Amino acid sequence: MPAMANIGYTMMCEQTPPKQLVHDVVQAERAGFDYAVISDHYFPWLEEMGHSPYAWSVLGAAAYATERIPLMTYVTCPIMRYHPAVVAQKAATVGAMSDGRFTLGLGAGENLNEHVVGRGWPPANIRHEMFGEAVEIIQALFEGGYVNYRGDHFTVDSAKLYDLPDEPVGIGVAASGSQSVDLAAEYGDALIAVEPDAELVERFRASGGEGKPVYGQLAIAYDTDVEAAKERAHRLWRWFPAGWKVMAELPAPVNFAAYSKFVRPDDVTAQVPCGPDVEPVVEGVKRFTDAGFTHVALVQIGAPNQRDFLAWSEKELLPALRAL
Repeated sequence: MPAMANIGYTMMCEQTPPKQLVHDVVQAERAGFDYAVISDHYFPWLEEMGHSPYAWSVLGAAAYATERIPLMTYVTCPIMRYHPAVVAQKAATVGAMSDGRFTLGLGAGENLNEHVVGRGWPPANIRHEMFGEAVEIIQALFEGGYVNYRGDHFTVDSAKLYDLPDEPVGIGVAASGSQSVDLAAEYGDALIAVEPDAELVERFRASGGEGKPVYGQLAIAYDTDVEAAKERAHRLWRWFPAGWKVMAELPAPVNFAAYSKFVRPDDVTAQVPCGPDVEPVVEGVKRFTDAGFTHVALVQIGAPNQRDFLAWSEKELLPALRAL
């Protein structure tokens, strides 16, 4: 069996107010999580989730409030809502503030968040072209000199970053299919994927990603009451079974709500461990490690339940994962 992954904690902006996100990641560090990731949205997927603070403000506070835990965006889209030159500046600043504990996770985005700037939503092949240019710009700026760039989609006019960490910020690239995994192998220092897809990992390694980290994510609903956990998972996570080809295209929470009327509680609980038993979570993590993932970040569904989840993780879950 492969070695167990590094286990991460997810700061889920779509369900949590900003001050609590910072408090929770401090507690996650104390509980013994290996790293922490943060989502970067303009909207939640569902109105019931109720939040969506600016991830980069939260990251700055988290970098200052924590001491050892690595931080990572999971993920930022650098092609519409943000210009890549601005993403590079934000990432370099967080890298400097955290003393090199930051990894920039990037992806080609969702219509849900990117349409707000009024530029429409390009088809996937155009988004991938834009993404490749964006990563080239960010990598060039991380090198510290002046950057001029003229691409098909982006222009940079004599840009330079003045505050950089001692070591360049690593870049993780999110992928869900062959085209995006090839981009990850070409441009990324790590692969990010949502599902435990061994073929995706194998293609990444064969295309140039051998030896690089592979990050996954597993949503769970811890609660001492199993039925309460199942109800919460369905109410807040029923958007998830759609898959990326649907999720990337829907423009608003109302559209996710319309689609998710047809998602049954069993459709959610088939993918989300619910309740106080560590074994389903261990099995969920094992599916990722068996597929070749080196890192798995856990998402606890429901903001009010974070304190109980973190206490349970410290006492039961993390020791069970590390005992394998």
